[in-house]
Amino acid sequence: MIIGLLTIEIYLPYSHSLKEKRKALRSLKDRLAKKFNIAFAELDYHNKWQRSLLGMVTLNNQKRIIESLFEKILQDTEKNLEGQIIHSKINYL
Repeated sequence: MIIGLLTIEIYLPYSHSLKEKRKALRSLKDRLAKKFNIAFAELDYHNKWQRSLLGMVTLNNQKRIIESLFEKILQDTEKNLEGQIIHSKINYL
C-alpha cells in the first residue's frame, strides 16, 4: 500500500481576516474531499490571514493512480481558488 501526501502552499490575496481565510479553506476542503475522497488538513500558517499550507492524503496500491489524483486536485484548486498556489509537493510513504 502506498500513501501519498500532497502539500500545497497557497496565497489568498482577498482574505482580510482569519474568518475569511477559514471560509475559503472550508469551501476548498468540502469540494475536494467530496469530489476526490481525500483527507485534508491545514498544516501551517494558522494565524496568517492570506497564507496557508494544506496537506492532503490518500492511499492506493498504484503510485500512478495517486499521481493522477493529485494532478487533478492541483488543477481543480488552481481553477476554483480565489488565490494562487505558491508551491506544491508530493511525497510518498
